[in-house]
Amino acid sequence: MKLNIAVILFIGWGFHACQYSSKNNIKVHSQTDSITPNNSYTELFFDSVSLEQFIKANKIPDSLSNRMRSFYSGRNYEYGWFFKEGLADYASGFLRLVDDYIGYSGDSSVYNASLHQLVDSIDTEQRVINGEDPEVLQTELLLTRDFFRYAARAYQGRNQLNAKELEWYIPRKKIDMVGLLDTAIENRGKNFSSYEPVNRQYGLLKNYLLKYNDIEKSGGWSFVTADKKTYKQGDSSKLISQVKKQLTLTGDYTVNDTSAIFTPELTQGVKNFQHRFGFTENGAINSTLLNEMKKSVRDRIQQILINMERIRWVPAAPTTDYLLVNIPEYRLHAYEKGKYKWSMNIVTGSAAHNTVIFTGTLKHIVFSPYWNIPPGILKNETLPAIRRNKNYLAAHNMEWNGNTVRQKPGPNNALGLVKFLFPNVYNIYLHDTPSKSLFNEDKRAFSHGCIRLSQPTKLALFLLRNNKEWDSTKVVKAMNAGKEKYVTVTETVPVYIGYFTAWVDQEGKLNFRDDIYGHDRKMAAHLFSNK
Repeated sequence: MKLNIAVILFIGWGFHACQYSSKNNIKVHSQTDSITPNNSYTELFFDSVSLEQFIKANKIPDSLSNRMRSFYSGRNYEYGWFFKEGLADYASGFLRLVDDYIGYSGDSSVYNASLHQLVDSIDTEQRVINGEDPEVLQTELLLTRDFFRYAARAYQGRNQLNAKELEWYIPRKKIDMVGLLDTAIENRGKNFSSYEPVNRQYGLLKNYLLKYNDIEKSGGWSFVTADKKTYKQGDSSKLISQVKKQLTLTGDYTVNDTSAIFTPELTQGVKNFQHRFGFTENGAINSTLLNEMKKSVRDRIQQILINMERIRWVPAAPTTDYLLVNIPEYRLHAYEKGKYKWSMNIVTGSAAHNTVIFTGTLKHIVFSPYWNIPPGILKNETLPAIRRNKNYLAAHNMEWNGNTVRQKPGPNNALGLVKFLFPNVYNIYLHDTPSKSLFNEDKRAFSHGCIRLSQPTKLALFLLRNNKEWDSTKVVKAMNAGKEKYVTVTETVPVYIGYFTAWVDQEGKLNFRDDIYGHDRKMAAHLFSNK
């Protein structure tokens, strides 16, 4: 299953005379050629004093007031939401966009009842617009203020969520909201929603969120207690009927049959469910599968919302090669020039030794590496073992290296035959491992924080594919040489280590995974608190 986390990043700032970003069609502004009464398209203007009075009266915070000043000063204080003939159609389009966001997200913080009343009043009267009309000016400025409030919330995520407190160390994306609004108005609000600086994955999750909202409104699903540990094809039970009903709602089972008989068609439906949850696809109903099915529709809706919030944070994906690790999925995904190529199973840090969520730049491949034992492992595990057994170092192919201990290269080295370095303060890297059996487990959180690869040779060949000095024969030879060798990659490769417990895969299927580090739980406390 392939995870698409590429995000559109909007760029540009400030003033009206412009060119378009070749990537996103969002204006990049300069201070020249400001709008004047001779080149405007609304012929409606107001003075800067009115804006300052509005900012003061409404106690608008600095960041938002500065955006409003930038927007209007770049337009020479020309109206953006009104023409002489009346309110622009795209004003209502924007309000519908806000209503849609509130509807699917449950976030009503951006709703403004007084603005709706003003817009309705002006629309009903259908009067000729005078730029000095206090009600018109109030509506104009409220629309602009609320656009920036909405964009900050819906496109960048909630400011009250401190990403570092939630152990997310990937820098959050930045958006030029002034350029975003200016472009939308310049295009007369056509396809307003297409300006959303969120990625395809966000939209896919949104579609499933709407589906799950409908399931909840229709009563959700219920469950009966299992009367044995495992159910398989040919069995009969009331529980099997309930399983069929739920799998029908989630799209895993498409046969019009809710009988209590475990049919061949249900076997395939169970496999579909197992595929989406990262389980071994054996078609049997067991306690692990039932535990996931017992989670309510509301739980799943909240899980989707949590991950949509995370997707608002992620920066623009490179158009170059890059690697994406999704910790709860236990998979590494490789992208070539921004397009998906392949993925592999990985082992991540245990609950006691979390793999950190951050981004780095892969620079080096180390064949036949030494393992320099980290201070924590040295203190808590290696030194006590040495004190208990004087032959411990020799038995584990280790040696003293100054004041620390390292394990020499070889097939039993804890890092295996190769490691991949992207320097970071967390001392996390990708590496091979001699413990191959762990890759067969459904849940693979076993390491001290670093990321073990099931196919390290494949990654090495991918990173060196444009280097004529390296082919598969030479890579395998270097991995087994027993002598450490550093190789610098020709072009550095971004590495993103993320944490997504819900996403839509390349097959269009909604995937869920366990919240192995409790990060979802922490976010839920902020997003869904009753306070």
